[in-house]
Amino acid sequence: MLQERKLYSDMKKFSFRIKKFEPVRDRYMFTDNRHPEKGVMSAILGCISVTALVVAVVFTYRDGGQAQLRYAAAALVAAVFSVAGFILGIMSRFERDIFKLFPNLGIILNLISILFIVFLLVLSFL
Repeated sequence: MLQERKLYSDMKKFSFRIKKFEPVRDRYMFTDNRHPEKGVMSAILGCISVTALVVAVVFTYRDGGQAQLRYAAAALVAAVFSVAGFILGIMSRFERDIFKLFPNLGIILNLISILFIVFLLVLSFL
């Protein structure tokens, strides 16, 4: 009987020590979510289009406001990339069990690019 009590008290101490480490396990989140490929591609296309537009505007400014044909071609390619990236971002946003970082980033970057292109077109007609 005495040995059983001692064994029970030893087990109780051991279980108490294990419970100390349980909050460490709660810091990690195990999930089946993934980064969607369409969302990553959308973010990449958004980065390319924003970069191309900024470079085209900077080089046009350095040339005294005279846009060369290659800067217009870069803006056209950036417009195509931004529309494609925007569509990919929206498509990837509707997928299930995903992380939403890249789809949201792609949608935002491509929308900024599209709005900047519209702004340049409106500004050119004034």
